[in-house]
Amino acid sequence: MMSASRVEKTTFGSITVDGETFEHDILIRLSGKIKKRKKKLSKKVYGTSHTISLDEAKYIFQEGCQTLIVGTGQHDQVHLSSEAVRYFEKRGVDCFLQPTPEAIETFNQTAEPKIGLFHVTC
Repeated sequence: MMSASRVEKTTFGSITVDGETFEHDILIRLSGKIKKRKKKLSKKVYGTSHTISLDEAKYIFQEGCQTLIVGTGQHDQVHLSSEAVRYFEKRGVDCFLQPTPEAIETFNQTAEPKIGLFHVTC
């Protein structure tokens, strides 16, 4: 199932996908469905949403995903915890972490089944 979503642009505090602007972090599912990021899954472990926890990694992952593209924010602040890295590695998911403006280009150019997680502030 191919995602039809196209990420058009991002500015500090927002991201536009298929003509709709979101003013919060988003998760783009394999189907192209857009969900609000569940930051609390990481905040409860690390006190910040800048480190992606194992619980959030489990929420992000879907069977069939080959690539995870993480927009790490306008100033490259988000990263995967070591547990999240191992979780994705075990499932054969290639992870690309880039500042959000670059990550949207990678997302739009990636053909294989992918999930996108985009942090829209720092």
